[in-house]
Amino acid sequence: MKKVLILGGGIAGIAAAIAFRKRGFEVEVVSDREYVFIYPIAIWIPVGTEKFNNVAFPLNKLARKHGFSLTLDKVTGIDAKRDSVTLQQGGTRSDFDFLVIALGSDKMKHEGVEHTLSICGAPEHSIRLKERIDALIDRGHGKIAFGFGGNPKDPSAVRGGPGFELFFNLHYKLKKLGIRDNFEMTFFAPMASPGQKMGQKALEMMDIMFNSKNLKQHYGKKITRFEADGVVFEDNSKLQSDLTMFIPAGSGHSVFANSDLPLSDAGFVKIDDFCRVIGVDGWYAVGDSAALDGPEWKAKQGHIAEFMADCAANNCLAEHFGHQEPMKGYQEHLNVLCVMDTGDGAGFVYRTGHSQMFIPLPIVGHWLKKSWGIYYKLSKMKYIPRIPGM
Repeated sequence: MKKVLILGGGIAGIAAAIAFRKRGFEVEVVSDREYVFIYPIAIWIPVGTEKFNNVAFPLNKLARKHGFSLTLDKVTGIDAKRDSVTLQQGGTRSDFDFLVIALGSDKMKHEGVEHTLSICGAPEHSIRLKERIDALIDRGHGKIAFGFGGNPKDPSAVRGGPGFELFFNLHYKLKKLGIRDNFEMTFFAPMASPGQKMGQKALEMMDIMFNSKNLKQHYGKKITRFEADGVVFEDNSKLQSDLTMFIPAGSGHSVFANSDLPLSDAGFVKIDDFCRVIGVDGWYAVGDSAALDGPEWKAKQGHIAEFMADCAANNCLAEHFGHQEPMKGYQEHLNVLCVMDTGDGAGFVYRTGHSQMFIPLPIVGHWLKKSWGIYYKLSKMKYIPRIPGM
């Protein structure tokens, strides 16, 4: 039985582990966390409608269910020429036939970013955000600034959706408490039209939502730095804030920078349409680690990462073992798909090269998104069937 070593225990890495096991490979997952953090449902931890332990799903349970081995360790080096990887505790490893890189990404560096917290950063930030929000609620008033940044070298690495979702959920929480009018809430971003990847229909609906909820917008100015009491922009203006939530854009993982992997200008691993690392036989990269090719509106999302993982497993079997399955490319399946939760409902967003869609889902949309979190865990544990693309 041929062995696959998967670097990373996030959504992409777990999808790859399951896909390769289904095709009969021996699989080992290396992760520096004991759990897969389900980021799409982490938006509810800071507002108290979801608990951390329900979002952090134990990897050992998945390993037992699907029959892969789990190594808790940190990847410190990758050497494509020598067909090896180095682990912090486990040393240099070359005991594998195929490699899948699913380490995610690092974040763009911003001066003073330590004054912010991110819903897409380290999982523990979600708990700290809850503590800060609870403290503001106890105080009864304040200024709140949420936003996200850009990466000019790779716009697909920008992730703003969860920021909007948490922003709307916090608005709803404050409204239910009867203290919303005591808080000034502003969303900021350096681009003129944040969320443009969702399509024009979604942008128009977002403007309506912001206006109806008395939410301020601060767009189109480059962020210079963060301070303890706000955000400073390129024209030296300052957005005052008692709580700043900021999602930096992704950049290539630091381990990649010190490797001999082929990298894009933004530091992501170069792959072909079949998720094969360019120039390295038997190596694959999926999810946030990979440099995506495709339309200008392409975005790195969880369902795309999972599809890429399945492509890698399928293509490994087809290419190296002569199976009859056709090779699968990820590019023709690129789309933007999300249920943007607002606490009291949601909006269904879908975009392809041929269509754009935004469907408001009052009340029921929120529970659809909640149900997805349950579905993700139950389907990964094989208690219920997995629906392709979800």
